Amino acid sequence: MNPFSWPVRIYWEDTDAGGVVYYGNYLRYLERARTEWLRAKGVDQSQLAAEHGVLFMVRAVNVEYQAPARLDDRLLVTCEAVPEGRTTVIFRQRIFKEGVSAETERELLIDATVRVVCLDGRTMRPRRIAEYIP
Repeated sequence: MNPFSWPVRIYWEDTDAGGVVYYGNYLRYLERARTEWLRAKGVDQSQLAAEHGVLFMVRAVNVEYQAPARLDDRLLVTCEAVPEGRTTVIFRQRIFKEGVSAETERELLIDATVRVVCLDGRTMRPRRIAEYIP
């Protein structure tokens, strides 16, 4: 099975004075890909929070920066979910720079692992994640 993927284009606002993506912005791209992964599965986080009091919180992140992205680059952010216990999901995520031609392959820029826990928004205690993510 192929991982879920979500495209990103790099704009001026994403970069530092040298036109290189600021390192913290990669976390935003990873977050957005996880959100789009949920949407693709028919899960609306706002609705889960409003109707069931369910929140998802990042508990840990490990990011390995392989190469920089630059202004106008086209990226592809991937997302693979692996359940860990009843309340946690481990996301294996990667960010690739898309090739500029058919001969150019994708270049791995970021390799990340993100641990996400499902919580009751009122008590901030763990909840079973399987009830909310198909």
